[in-house]
Amino acid sequence: MADDISTLRRILRTTKTIAVVGLSAEWHRPSYFAAKYLQQHGCRIVPVNPRYEEILGERCFPTLEAIPFPVDMVDVFRKPADVPPIAKSAVAIGAKCLWQQLGVKNLEADALARAAGLDSVMDRCVKIEHARLFGGLHWAGVNTKVISARRPT
Repeated sequence: MADDISTLRRILRTTKTIAVVGLSAEWHRPSYFAAKYLQQHGCRIVPVNPRYEEILGERCFPTLEAIPFPVDMVDVFRKPADVPPIAKSAVAIGAKCLWQQLGVKNLEADALARAAGLDSVMDRCVKIEHARLFGGLHWAGVNTKVISARRPT
């Protein structure tokens, strides 16, 4: 699993298009909050949820395979048991990273992604990691487990 700071920083720096599987259109849901943050920080969000036509001003797709353009990251907001088929789809569409959100950890999906050459992150929030590594925490903060007065390189 990719969880060291330099790898997370590389993944987040190079990711421009994120397919968010399980993105909700309800503003108070964590998936919506995280996707909106990433959208506001320059990422193109691609909602993947068959229940909706559009979320955050972007067309919603029923599956990863229905997306007609390349995506860099597949960000998963689903229960752990649902992740292996999503990992297979991420490999099939040529994604570069499979990211399992905070509370989502499926080792089978992780192994599938890594075996296909994808970066794989489990049990971490893209929004929190982006804010932690690129200065977006502001006054609220979180326990980052990183204590340093040096600016990141």
